[in-house]
Amino acid sequence: MLALKIVSAFILDCVLGDPHRFPHPVIFIGKMIASMEKFLRRIVPERAGGVLLVAAVTSVTFTATFLISHTAAVIEVFVMYTIFAARCLSTEAMNIHRSLCEGSIDDARKAVSYLVSRDTKSMTEDEIIRATVETVSENIVDGITAPMFYLFIGGAPGGMTYKSINTMDSMVGYKNEKYIRFGWAAARLDDIANFIPARITGLLIIPVASILARRDFLNSWRIFFRDRKKHSSPNSAHSESAVAGALGIQLGGRTSYFGKVHEKPFIGDFKRKLTADDIEETVRLMYYSSFTALAIGTVVWFAANKLIWN
Repeated sequence: MLALKIVSAFILDCVLGDPHRFPHPVIFIGKMIASMEKFLRRIVPERAGGVLLVAAVTSVTFTATFLISHTAAVIEVFVMYTIFAARCLSTEAMNIHRSLCEGSIDDARKAVSYLVSRDTKSMTEDEIIRATVETVSENIVDGITAPMFYLFIGGAPGGMTYKSINTMDSMVGYKNEKYIRFGWAAARLDDIANFIPARITGLLIIPVASILARRDFLNSWRIFFRDRKKHSSPNSAHSESAVAGALGIQLGGRTSYFGKVHEKPFIGDFKRKLTADDIEETVRLMYYSSFTALAIGTVVWFAANKLIWN
């Protein structure tokens, strides 16, 4: 049954992490995106090329995943398992946490460079912690709850199609001269795909943080509704604001990308200085929220199927 396959796949990710000895589907999706970008730029205008890229990549991904995953149940579970990123996020974040606790700022800068696209060479300890907390809290949606949402709706093909949309956005969805026209379709589709999962996740983190992590429910609720739209992305700040409120910290501020400094809106109130333990607490919230989402999704799936078939 679909729900049991999703549960099995998520547990596999939590235990094993990314499959290092097997080709990861996202690698093939990335190569397909890169090849098609080169081809489409040669034959059509940029905006049209971006639309064709989205149509081709999502169609090929859905069809290929449908055919592969229907060969055997074990293969379908494996495909689902590769869609999740909980263990990977946890491992990278805790590597940073470990380096900071050992007092090695250079190792922490190196470790955080594997997790973020920011300039990391001159990061302070506070900036390293903030970057890690922001990335983990944002990727609760991109790496876990949104794929889970589409797995419950469309099985492995639905989940992997979402992953292809997310990958396209990370490769071509930039607001720079090269991609502002070519990547607009991928960026808009990613915004649409994450719209519902981001809001569900933000609302889910609030009670989870209070009940399971014994964090501040009222502050998480207050910061979520006040700051959830303070981001260039319409979706990213929903999970970030819920986490910031729960932990009683402030995210955002001065951030450097590719040599250019950006002033990101502040999310949360400055009540105290960030500490390395905030990374560990964010990872804990990520797992609590993910397992809660899995439990709710499973119950809803069984209830929906009972209603349909009875």
